[in-house]
Amino acid sequence: MMLDWNAYQSAVTAGVAGIGKTNPAIVRGYRELSNAGESGVLDRKTRELIALAVSVTRQCDGCITIHTDAAIQHGATREEIVEALGVAISVNAGAALVYSTRVLDAYQAKTTP
Repeated sequence: MMLDWNAYQSAVTAGVAGIGKTNPAIVRGYRELSNAGESGVLDRKTRELIALAVSVTRQCDGCITIHTDAAIQHGATREEIVEALGVAISVNAGAALVYSTRVLDAYQAKTTP
C-alpha cells in the first residue's frame, strides 16, 4: 500500500520540529549544511531534482516527500522528475555493477594463497 505522502510529510515535519525543540543546534546545523552548498550556480528546481535522485538512492521516504513537494513548488514537471529518477536508476545499477568487482576482489584475496 502506498503512503499518504501528505500526512507523512506533516509527520516528518512535526518530528523534526520536535527534535529542534529538544536540541535546536541539531536542526540549525542541518540547515547550515543544507544552505552551505547554495552558490546560485544551480537553480532551485535543478537542486531539488538532484535531491530527488539522491533521495531514491538513499531510500529515504522523508526526503522523497519533502523534495517532491519542493521540486513541484519550483516548477518541476512530472517528465523532469522522471528523467532525474532515470539518472538515479542508471547510476545505482552502474554503481552496483562497479562495486560488485570489490566482492570478486575480496573473493580473490581470500582464496588465493
